[in-house]
Amino acid sequence: MKTPHLEIERKFLLRKMPRGWPDFPHDEIVQGYLAAGRQTQVRLRRSGRVCSLTFKRHGAETREEREIRLTRAQFETLWPPTAGARLTKTRYRVPWKKWTIEIDVYGGSNTGLVVAEVEFNDLASCRAFRPPAWLGDDITGSSRYSNIGLARD
Repeated sequence: MKTPHLEIERKFLLRKMPRGWPDFPHDEIVQGYLAAGRQTQVRLRRSGRVCSLTFKRHGAETREEREIRLTRAQFETLWPPTAGARLTKTRYRVPWKKWTIEIDVYGGSNTGLVVAEVEFNDLASCRAFRPPAWLGDDITGSSRYSNIGLARD
C-alpha cells in the first residue's frame, strides 16, 4: 500500500518507443510553476480536463506530494503567474508487468525529448525494479530532466 502524500519514482530516457505506444491511453498536459525552490515546488497542471495544484517537497529518495483538484476557473485565475515556467507534453500510460510506465513526449521548446517515469508504493519495490529493454539510462534525480528545469528553458 502506498504511503499517502509520498512520491517514490524512477525516471528513464528511452532506447526506443514500446510497440503500439500511440494506442495507449494518453492525455495532453500543460503545467506551470507558481513557486520553484531547490526543495519545494508548487505546480499547476491541466491534464485532459482535470486541473490540479500540487505541492512537492524533495527528500533524499522520496518526495512529499500533496495535490488538490481545481475548477477550470481556479486554474485560469492562477495560470498567468506561471509565465516563463511552463511546459507541454503528452503522457502515455503503458502497462508493463505490475507497473504503469508513463511516457512523456514533450512539446514546445522541449520537442524531441521523451522520458519515462515509474511510480512505486515503497522503496523496496523501487530499488528492485528492473526496467524493460526499451527503457534507457536511469536519469532519476537529474536536474537536467526535471520538469521545473524543462519549464524554465
